[in-house]
Amino acid sequence: MQENVPKKKIILTGATGVIGAGIVRVCEGSDWDICAVVRPGSKKNKYIEGYGAKIISCDLLDIESLARNSDCMNADYFIHLGWSGTKKADRENRDIQQKNIECAVAACKTAHELGCSTFLFSGSQAEYGRTEGGVTPELSTEPISEYGKAKLRAGQQTAELCKQYGMKHIYARILSVYGPCNELDTMVMLTIIKLLQGKKPSFTPGEQLWDYMYSDDAANALLLLAEKGRNGQVYCLGSGNVQPLKDYIQIIGKVVDDKIPLGIGEIPYASNHIMAMYADISALQQDTGFVPCISFEEGIRRTRDWIVKHELDKE
Repeated sequence: MQENVPKKKIILTGATGVIGAGIVRVCEGSDWDICAVVRPGSKKNKYIEGYGAKIISCDLLDIESLARNSDCMNADYFIHLGWSGTKKADRENRDIQQKNIECAVAACKTAHELGCSTFLFSGSQAEYGRTEGGVTPELSTEPISEYGKAKLRAGQQTAELCKQYGMKHIYARILSVYGPCNELDTMVMLTIIKLLQGKKPSFTPGEQLWDYMYSDDAANALLLLAEKGRNGQVYCLGSGNVQPLKDYIQIIGKVVDDKIPLGIGEIPYASNHIMAMYADISALQQDTGFVPCISFEEGIRRTRDWIVKHELDKE
C-alpha cells in the first residue's frame, strides 16, 4: 500500500501576477499546497480560482496578519512576488517603492513566524541598471530607477533578516516573463491583442537580443529554487534562449494572424535603447536541474487562447 506523501506548503504573494498565476496553475493536483495571497477585491483574483489553491485576501500592507491565519501556519516556503507600482508611471515613485521594501521585510518576518525554512525573494533585471548583454548573478548592480533601487534594497534587507532567523534566502532576479495574467501593455500582450483586433502593430527594427520566458517555465524554476536553491545565492531567471526581438514578433504574427503586416522598423530606436538583455541561467540549471519546456510559439498560443477566453481583446 502506497504511503501518503505530505504536501509541501507555500505562502505565495503576488499570486495573480504573471508568475504567481503560473505557480498556481502548475501546482494544481501536485504535492504542493499553495496559500495564494491576493489583494482584496482585485479583478484578477478570478483568474486563479478553480486550481486548488487556498485563496487568502490580504493587502501587502497587512502581510503580518498572515502569521495569525490558521491556513498559513506550519508553511515550508514563502515565495514573495507581491510588489506595487510596477507600471511605468509608478516606477519612479519613491514613496510607493519604499512601501514595497517595508512590505518585503514584513513578509520575511512573517515567513519566520509561520515556521518557513525558506524565503524566496523575486528581484528584477532593473537592479542591474543600464547594462548590455548577458546578466549573471555576479554582475555588479547599478540600478537607475527607483523601482530597481527598491528591489535591490529589499533583496539585501531580507537576506540579512534570513541570516538572523536561520532561514534560507533565495534571490531570483527575473528578466522578461510573459503569459496569462501579464499586464496588457507589455509588448507581447499588446501585440497579440492588436492582431486579434485586426490592427497592424508598429515596432523598431527589432535587432535587440532578448530572452523571453513563458510563465509556467518561470513558475517551475522558482519552485525548484525554493526546494534546491543554495542559501544566499542570487539566480538569474530566464529561458536561456536568446533571439533578436524581430524573430519573437514574427512568431507572434504567425500564431495570431499571419495576414496582418507587422510594421517592423516603423519606429526608430530611442537614444538610450538597450540592444541586448538576456540571462545566464547556468547557476539555476546547475543547482536545480531546471530545463525550460515551453517554446515561445507554444507559449504565445497559450497566451492568445487565454486572452480570447477572457475576451480581453474586446476591452
